[in-house]
Amino acid sequence: MAIEGDLKAETGSEIVAAQDQTLQTKYYATKILKTKTDSKCRLCQQFDETIDHIISACPILAKEQYIRRHDRVCAQLHFNICKETGVQLDKKRWYEHVPKSVQTDRTIPNNKPDIIIHDNEKGTCMLIDIAISGGRNVIKKEAEKILKYKNFTIEIQRMWNVKAKVIPVIIGATGTISKPFRKYVSNIPGNHGVKELQKITILGTAHILKKVLM
Repeated sequence: MAIEGDLKAETGSEIVAAQDQTLQTKYYATKILKTKTDSKCRLCQQFDETIDHIISACPILAKEQYIRRHDRVCAQLHFNICKETGVQLDKKRWYEHVPKSVQTDRTIPNNKPDIIIHDNEKGTCMLIDIAISGGRNVIKKEAEKILKYKNFTIEIQRMWNVKAKVIPVIIGATGTISKPFRKYVSNIPGNHGVKELQKITILGTAHILKKVLM
């Protein structure tokens, strides 16, 4: 991941420290600094407060903070898809865009999965599902998404008489992506900058880290 130059120095340093597992979590204090601090998460009190736990696995943060980070990545993708496919947009900037269901000759609902593009002219349907995962789980998460929507893909092909495929958009919480990621994104209509998607994710993670640790 080489996008530190696009971030503020403070944010870049924080993300590098998170990747190196050197931020002052309670687990770090207990296991590395050998203090008598309880290693359990200060929010959920259930699991060790590691970096990975804070940025991708805390049930308390999952209720709002992870959703907000996910939704910003989703908004960026949805905004660019709408621009490419000629769907009228209420806002000029992606970060003001609130994805909603759109009914045209191309149906682009914001649904489960996150985005569905049904192209009547081409007879195709694209199921796009977005997730921000722990950095070590990116490849595993991509496979899970494809498997998760296998039956749904078959059902859509049957109902709509189209060729359907799943596009997993999985980004690690600190910006990690898999080798196939660029290929997946290139199949989505619109101009999608990989670095921009990484940056949106990283800024969301930096906000979460500040909220918990500062």
